[in-house]
Amino acid sequence: MDKIARIHPVLEIIRNSPKRIHKIMLQRDMKKHPFKEILLLARKENITVVWAPKKRMDREDSRHQGVVAFISSKEFTSLDSLLFSSELPFLLLLDRIEDPQNLGALVRTAEGAGVDGIILPERHSAGLTTAVHTVSAGALEHMNITRVKNLARTMDALRKKEIWLVGAEEGGGKFWYEFDYNVPVGIVMGSEGKGLRRIIKEKCDEILSIPLGGEVHSLNVASAASVFLFEVVRQRKGKKY
Repeated sequence: MDKIARIHPVLEIIRNSPKRIHKIMLQRDMKKHPFKEILLLARKENITVVWAPKKRMDREDSRHQGVVAFISSKEFTSLDSLLFSSELPFLLLLDRIEDPQNLGALVRTAEGAGVDGIILPERHSAGLTTAVHTVSAGALEHMNITRVKNLARTMDALRKKEIWLVGAEEGGGKFWYEFDYNVPVGIVMGSEGKGLRRIIKEKCDEILSIPLGGEVHSLNVASAASVFLFEVVRQRKGKKY
């Protein structure tokens, strides 16, 4: 069973996936005002609420804000369902993102950009942990996540579906904005430090980069993803398909 702490992520899962919640634990010695909406929604959805002392809450999660929800794991979306979810697919493929903090930030950025779904490999990828839920600030409940056995083979399948695959990598021949994103597209991001694996780069139709002018020669993967994802938004904004 998974746990989600902090008020906003708990509210998001009550609003969007109440059946996944087994129970909600609230801190007994806090004022009830911060929990007013949680209590109202929990009562509406017939969710069990228990009150516990701060010491017990701290054992569950030290950053709980007085609330912890015990939930079943989020179900993954099939690749076929993901591809049929939009007439103009907008996907994010993540190669070996093993840090839950980074994955949570990527989910939040992708949801804000209107990405249709995120594709993760089964191995060498962070799970949908409490940290991912928390850092995503509830965005995980709105995002389709597909987990695949082999990312390279999945990229072959996407290309057969006429989805363009754009890899983000330092030293690419073109900049991130030098591509027409008004096509079915998947943005491919690699792990911090190592970037995209060679086999993944070879499967991309384009490798694009973000020029940096400072002494630090790389961006956090979530920051780099936001540059690419919102360029797709910028180019597609106002167009009708």
